[in-house]
Amino acid sequence: MSARRPRVVILGAGPAGVGGAYKLRQLDRADVTVLEQHAVPGGNAGSFRFAGMRVDFGSHRLHPATDPAIMAEIARLLGDDLLDRPRHGRIGLRGRWIHFPLKPQDLLLRLDPGFALGTLRDMLTGPLRKRQPRGDSFADVLMANLGPTICESFYFPYARKIWGRDPHELSGTQARRRVAAGSFLKLIRKVLNAVPGFKPPGAGRFFYPRQGFGQITEAYATAASAAGAEFRYGARVTRLVPPTGSDDPWRVEVAQDGVTTQLEADHLWTTIPITVLARLIGDGVPQAVHDAAAAMQYRGMLLVYLALPVEQFTEFDAHYFPSGDLRITRLSEPKNYGDLRETPGRTVLCAELPAGPADPWWTMDDTQLGALVAEDLARAGVPLPVAPTEVLVRRLPQAYPIYATGYEAPFATLDAWADSLPRLLSYGRQGLFAHDNTHHALAMAYAAADCLGPEGFDATRWAAHRRVFETHVVED
Repeated sequence: MSARRPRVVILGAGPAGVGGAYKLRQLDRADVTVLEQHAVPGGNAGSFRFAGMRVDFGSHRLHPATDPAIMAEIARLLGDDLLDRPRHGRIGLRGRWIHFPLKPQDLLLRLDPGFALGTLRDMLTGPLRKRQPRGDSFADVLMANLGPTICESFYFPYARKIWGRDPHELSGTQARRRVAAGSFLKLIRKVLNAVPGFKPPGAGRFFYPRQGFGQITEAYATAASAAGAEFRYGARVTRLVPPTGSDDPWRVEVAQDGVTTQLEADHLWTTIPITVLARLIGDGVPQAVHDAAAAMQYRGMLLVYLALPVEQFTEFDAHYFPSGDLRITRLSEPKNYGDLRETPGRTVLCAELPAGPADPWWTMDDTQLGALVAEDLARAGVPLPVAPTEVLVRRLPQAYPIYATGYEAPFATLDAWADSLPRLLSYGRQGLFAHDNTHHALAMAYAAADCLGPEGFDATRWAAHRRVFETHVVED
C-alpha cells in the first residue's frame, strides 16, 4: 500500500462500529466509511420511538465498570443528558420478590426459608463439590461453585429459557463469561455492596442517557461524522472480495436505494456476525469454514412493547422471572430508567421473550404476544392495571450467542480463518461471538484504533488486547 492515509471500511454501526470510526478519526489514523443496513446507528444497543416515548431494544444500562477513559468520553459527548440512576429491580424467586441488586435486609426478611437453608447448606458443602468436579458444562461449573439450591431455583431454569438449552448442554465458558456472581464469595461481595462502609464507588447505580440508551451510539456517530467519517445508512453488503495481492484493496459490494456500488478498502473492519463472513466472501472459502459457521448457534429474542395509559406500572426499573412456569425472562419500564417526566399519564413496558423460529410464539402476531405477556404477568402476581393501548413486537434473530458444549472448536476454526484474511479485523460482540456489554464493545473499538498505525495494523498488540477481552464478564 502507498504512504497515503489508509481507507478503512467498517461494517455495522453498533457500539463497536461507531466507536471504531470515532476513534480512528479522532486519532487521524484513517479515512473511514461505515456501512449500516438500518436507517439509524445503534443496532441492538439503539433506541426508537413507540407510543410517544423513546424505548430501547430490551434492558440496557451503562455500568460503572466502564473503563474510566471511555466513561469520560461518553460523559463529554452527552453532557447533562447522561443521568446517574439508582438500580431498583426485583427478582421473582419461589413465590417471593427479592430486590436486585441484592440487599441484606431482603435476604433476611423476604427470602423463602427453604431456599435460605438450602443455600447455607450448599455454602458449607462447597469445598467438597469443588474437589469432585464432574465436567466443564454450564451446569457443572455453577453446581460446583454455588450448589443445587441456587442453581435449580434460579440459574438453571433461567438458562433453559434464555438459551433454549439444558444447562448440561452449555459450555462452562457460558457460566464464566455470563454469570457475574458465579461463586459464593462473589455473591457475598454483591450483597455487601449495598451495605454502607462496604459499598464501593458506583455500586447499586448505573448511567443512562436521557433520550434512551441509543443516545450513546448516536452521539458517537455524530462526533465521528463531524470528524470526517462517512456513514451510509440503508446500505446492505452483498459481497466481499478479498485482496489478491499485497497492494490490492478489499472490494465491498453494497446495495443501497436499489443501486449496487463497489467500495475499495485498505482495511476491512467487520462487526457483523462472524458466521456471516463466509457467506459474503463465498468464493474460495474452505468447506471446513462453512461447516464451522453452520455449527455456531444464536438465540433469538422477541421484544414485546406494551403502551399503558397510566403514569407508572411499578416503581421498579426491571423485573426478572427465572421460573420455568413463565415464558418471559425480564420486564423493563424505560420510564424508570431515564426518569422521563415529559410523558405524564402514560408509560411503556418491554417484555423479553427468548425464542427462535422453531418456537410457537415466534410467528404470533403483536396482539397474540401482548396477550401472552399479560397472562405471564398475571401469573407472576404483577397484572396489568389496564389493557394496553398499543402493542409492538421487535424480533432479534441473533440476540445472544449460544455457547453449546463444544462450540469452542468451530469458533476457533472461524476465528483463525478470519485472522488469516489480509487486513481484515472481526471484532465487537457479533464479530467475536461474545455476550459483552456496550462498554466492552467500545473498549474493543478503542483497542482496534490503537493498533492501526503508520506501519499498518499491529497484530501482536491486538492479540494482547484479545487476551484481555477473554476476561470480560457480563454485567447484569
